[in-house]
Amino acid sequence: MALAQSKTTPAATVAAPAPASQYAWLSAGQYNAKQTLAARFAPPVGAARVPAPAGSFGAWLRYLPLLPAGAAVHLHNGQLKNPQTVHAAVVRIDVGSRDLQQCADAVIRLRAEYLFGQNPDKVHFHLTSGHDIWFSDWYAGKGFRVTGEEVESVAKAVEQPTHAVFRRYLDQIFTYAGTRSVEREMQPAALATLQPGDAFIKGGSPGHAVLVLDVSMNPQTGKRYFLLAQSYMPAQEIHVLRNLQNPKLSPWYELDEKTWLETPEWSFTPTQLRRF
Repeated sequence: MALAQSKTTPAATVAAPAPASQYAWLSAGQYNAKQTLAARFAPPVGAARVPAPAGSFGAWLRYLPLLPAGAAVHLHNGQLKNPQTVHAAVVRIDVGSRDLQQCADAVIRLRAEYLFGQNPDKVHFHLTSGHDIWFSDWYAGKGFRVTGEEVESVAKAVEQPTHAVFRRYLDQIFTYAGTRSVEREMQPAALATLQPGDAFIKGGSPGHAVLVLDVSMNPQTGKRYFLLAQSYMPAQEIHVLRNLQNPKLSPWYELDEKTWLETPEWSFTPTQLRRF
């Protein structure tokens, strides 16, 4: 199924991108300004991207690096996701080799990478048990062990806050966090105030989470539109979702406060919006 392309809007509606150095998982020279969310997906006709303050999570998400158009979504083991019909683009970020970076973990991953680029010592996430695990404690030698329902502090090697160390920290978070903990980590938000960096979350087992990457608005009609990203089960590359309900608008979704949000692999109620 061919992806419907949005028509372009004036370049002036797009704020200055975040520095390439803010996407710390990329090797030198890998960041391509022509392969970013903002460059690839113009807002719907008549709409413009909503302002995103410089240095904000929303501004950072707007310039996420993408793999070239047509890239497939791969699982953590290198196999292809089934189906391949739900994505409009693939985020250029690793998924790891273990079945860890699933739906809620993708929200954690992108939020954590943003914070890491701002200041590694700002990074912390709660486990499903409720324990708050700070990266600054973890690399300073304070690890943790989970036994059943119990979480205890254990000593570990003191390390430097490099990105490689950060990735190992995240794998531990992914192992013991999920939709329930991320739902609690974030605050309820009114759908009418939707902004980049919000997430639709249904905590539980099963549960799911999708991240709002960008928001645009038509100033004449007041209609608001948004882009979504997800990972899924098993762990797979983070991808921008198509709008299968409205292929002409895809990959943008139109905000409707009265109906459920229908994404390709999950449905969310209007009350399931959360914000960091």
